[in-house]
Amino acid sequence: MGQPAPFRPNQKGLMTGMDTLLYRTAGAGTSAALLVIGLAACGDTPTDPTVDFEVIEEVTFADTLGIDLAQMTRLSSGMYIQDLVVGDSTLVAVGDYLDVAYSGWLKDGTRFDSGTFSFLLGGGQVIQGFDQGVIGMRVGGKRKLVIPPALGYGSRDMGIIPPGSILVFDVEILGIQ
Repeated sequence: MGQPAPFRPNQKGLMTGMDTLLYRTAGAGTSAALLVIGLAACGDTPTDPTVDFEVIEEVTFADTLGIDLAQMTRLSSGMYIQDLVVGDSTLVAVGDYLDVAYSGWLKDGTRFDSGTFSFLLGGGQVIQGFDQGVIGMRVGGKRKLVIPPALGYGSRDMGIIPPGSILVFDVEILGIQ
């Protein structure tokens, strides 16, 4: 796996378009894969009354995801987190540029994305659940996130991610730039 490339905002603190959702890893060249936790889905999640949002406590997760809600911490936002490895280095803080590795799944165990990238923690460059879910981690730490639709893509149809979906991520903090 190569090193994550910088994923920085422009002078206004905003990403500059869909082309910024592509990432480059050393030795792998330019990836044409859409970074599914990119800016295009952040912020105000439109509400579509015809879309039923999944409820974390009411769904069955694939066994391969290893989710036991009773062993996880429920945040006030409704998402769940579980530290898999605490890490023994620097505590990340809002305003840090983080290098992360991640894998994302749907509740049925379908992996929709994985890779490495860098982002500004708290900068609105990723879905809200991802931003909230890494707060309190340390470099070297690994955490499982279970994100409700309202903190993910809401009623948006993201192709492989249906509207109203719960998202599951395994995240590792590789470093702080």
